[in-house]
Amino acid sequence: MGRNDAFTGMASVQKAFALLDVVASDPRGLTAKELAAALEIPLPTVYRLLKTLVESEHLIHLKEESRYALGYKVHALDNSLRRQVGTPSAVARLILELHSRGDAAAYYAVHRGDHIVVAHVADSPARRRITPMGFGFNDAAHATAFGKILLAGMDPERRRAYLARHGMPSMTDQTITSAEELEDELERIRENGIATEREEFILGASCLGAPVTNAAGQIVGSVAVSMETADFDRRAAKVAPLLRDTADRVSRALRATSVLPHRRAG
Repeated sequence: MGRNDAFTGMASVQKAFALLDVVASDPRGLTAKELAAALEIPLPTVYRLLKTLVESEHLIHLKEESRYALGYKVHALDNSLRRQVGTPSAVARLILELHSRGDAAAYYAVHRGDHIVVAHVADSPARRRITPMGFGFNDAAHATAFGKILLAGMDPERRRAYLARHGMPSMTDQTITSAEELEDELERIRENGIATEREEFILGASCLGAPVTNAAGQIVGSVAVSMETADFDRRAAKVAPLLRDTADRVSRALRATSVLPHRRAG
């Protein structure tokens, strides 16, 4: 079955989301013909979907350019998602402080349902985050320092279920793709209290991660930093104590609020 056949069998809402994803992939927006070609579906179907999405304000029609781009309802959804993920201001300040003091892009990640998601990032033009690890990134936990921390905190059954759902794709030649090798790595992380990732997600960048815990000592989040690998080799040992201290302070800040991430039992 070809892509067009598979797409034809989708429900209308699935088609609409697929179209939104394609529009979002191009910063200029796309024409109806470009969308039809990208999705391999008839032009009349594309126009029907576009009409609905423009009316709902999830897309806008840039008439002078004959292109369609993301609408402002998408921004409202993004704001709502940020509120639901709920990074407290005290935690955001600590991640910003880590970025400044550590001279590195800094991240805060949490469990959200069955996902491991980046809840907050602090970076700058001089120390940029790893693309695409912005707010909402929830992929490749096995290949990231913050992901490994949260995987290490799961019980074996939940971890196996998570990896079965998300897989362990090879991102680079350095990515751990063996379940047995990953288990050995996670055991070292539990013993050392810190995760190291060297060019496992993307070549040229490496990361450190440390656990955020609740009052019972369960891992409910992770704080991490990323640097260019050449810089990482030189500075990781000095940044690690700062990272541990920040993770401890984030843990204490969360315990003082009512939004401590819930760690599902089992």
